[in-house]
Amino acid sequence: MLNVGSNHGKARAFATGIDRVLATPMEAGRARFDFTSDNTAGFCPEALKAIEAANRESVASYGEDDFTRRLCDRVREVFETDCEVFLVFNGTAANSLALAQLCQPYHGIVCHRHAHIQTDECGAPEFFTGGAKLILAEGQNGRIDPDEFQAIIARFRDLHSHKPRVLSLTQATEYGTVYQPDQISALADVAHHSDMLVYLDGARFANAAATLGKSPSDLTWRLGIDAMSFGGIKNGGGNAELVIFCGKELAREFEYRLKQAGQLSSKMRFLAATWLALLDDDLWLRNARHANACADALSQELRRITNATAVFPVEANEVFVSLSAGVYDRITRAGWRFYNFFEPGVYRLMCSWASSQELIKDFARDVEASIQASIQS
Repeated sequence: MLNVGSNHGKARAFATGIDRVLATPMEAGRARFDFTSDNTAGFCPEALKAIEAANRESVASYGEDDFTRRLCDRVREVFETDCEVFLVFNGTAANSLALAQLCQPYHGIVCHRHAHIQTDECGAPEFFTGGAKLILAEGQNGRIDPDEFQAIIARFRDLHSHKPRVLSLTQATEYGTVYQPDQISALADVAHHSDMLVYLDGARFANAAATLGKSPSDLTWRLGIDAMSFGGIKNGGGNAELVIFCGKELAREFEYRLKQAGQLSSKMRFLAATWLALLDDDLWLRNARHANACADALSQELRRITNATAVFPVEANEVFVSLSAGVYDRITRAGWRFYNFFEPGVYRLMCSWASSQELIKDFARDVEASIQASIQS
């Protein structure tokens, strides 16, 4: 996190909900959503071409097509294991339905208090699990503290409380930080020793993998991950996420859960086609590396302008900045839109496969002008 035009210290609270979206009326220029989220970028060209190729003839529906079969085989190759693979429309469905598969209603799901399943999914995990409780853990920079995890397990072993059943980790975290493999392995060992399963929210797994430079297998099931989501929408795919069960027995009848939840696509070939494009020649990694590099460049530009010291390390494709009210207002009047994530006045800037050095320079120029105008006013 960078402190820009302000002496604010570390963020003290986490802001959630639609109020995070900047709604300041523009006085000049068009709205620019380039750094609002990695969801604002479109399909990457390869994914669009794959959709067009899948649209040329009639094929079997509901996943009985060759595109989906080839995708499942390709995922097993990439992860080097005989996993079960499913396509869903979005990350909330991936997380909630996978957790529902792993839990009973009387179970507990341990997650970081700023995890997406807690702050941004409208109670979907609790809804689809039929009552499983999210048990919130603390931890610096979005990573669960191992000592606190063990304390939670000890505290929730009474018959009168929800029984901890799943540890949910986010990779990369909501802070844009990354768990190191040994950190995941240590947490997974504690979980498995306590008869718990480990789920990985991998909405930005590609960005974490690009940072760590290790194979998907070395970052997941070999560390003790039992099930995960694999995000493609933020990575340039645009229309589907994967749910992967590393242990096939955990996926028993999951297809029925998908159907009941409205997540079984009749024209699944279009979802599978974009994923085939992402996995071809490691495009998913190249897109992630580009997004990460742009975030690093953006961070350096802001540091050059402000001389600010980074508070949260830029380890994936997110940059957090602390803006004074005057600087913030001027940047939004220039058209830029991004989320307010922390208080006081801490904002998130996201880079994607579509980010460019030109966009970074444009934004940095407006930030510098806004700071100068704020000083002079």
